[in-house]
Amino acid sequence: MVTSLLVSLWAGICAIDDIGTQMIRRPLLISTVVGLIMGDLQTGLLIGATLEVMWMGVGNVGAYSAPDIITGSAIGTALGIISGGTATAVALAVPTSLLAQQLLILYRSGIVYLNPIANKVAETANFKNVFRIQYVPMILAFLIRAVPTFLAIYFGADAIDAAVEALPDSIMDGLAIAGKIIPAVGIGLLMLMMIKKGELWVFLMAGFALAVYLDLSVLPITLIALPLAFLYDLATQEKVVKNDESKSDNFDDEEDYDL
Repeated sequence: MVTSLLVSLWAGICAIDDIGTQMIRRPLLISTVVGLIMGDLQTGLLIGATLEVMWMGVGNVGAYSAPDIITGSAIGTALGIISGGTATAVALAVPTSLLAQQLLILYRSGIVYLNPIANKVAETANFKNVFRIQYVPMILAFLIRAVPTFLAIYFGADAIDAAVEALPDSIMDGLAIAGKIIPAVGIGLLMLMMIKKGELWVFLMAGFALAVYLDLSVLPITLIALPLAFLYDLATQEKVVKNDESKSDNFDDEEDYDL
């Protein structure tokens, strides 16, 4: 009981960090602390390293909600330590993260309704109430990670299977469709914000080609993109410097002409 409460509390703290500084929400640290709580630090480190490598490229892009690696790491590590195996932890972490992903979609869709309330409060210039509104999503984020983690650890892996089977097919189908649409919307919004110059579309096409035709994962594409981005940044800076020097020369010529 106490162990389940401590692990769920840790998962809730990581959930608050996920909407804040995002410093402790990675599987390596989550699993390590879970292992420390459960008295098996070595197994926690091993499971955390395995999950970190597996979920290294997972992240939220735009409005896309990635699989919940916080809940998956906490539950997978705890049940893996109980059953005594890294393979069990990985096998439980993946479906758990996908199930918790649906809770994240509901959570992020629900807190949108706080925006009109926040706008009305902001019009009154009452900053204390504005800050108080932020506590609502923080509490909800804490609960949707802490409660499932507690239930899964306290009742065991069978509770996860029972929860999935109890959900109606219509709800699961709807959440699955929403999960497929939201990534496209998120990437589209991200592209509108980032790709404002025509030449940047070349990088998008290059990344698409590397992912689709060469079947490369996120890490090798990132390593290829880093030197290209560095060279592009240098070329852009040199162009800006030359334009500034040209404007400065023109300004000096105008001063000479006035004299």
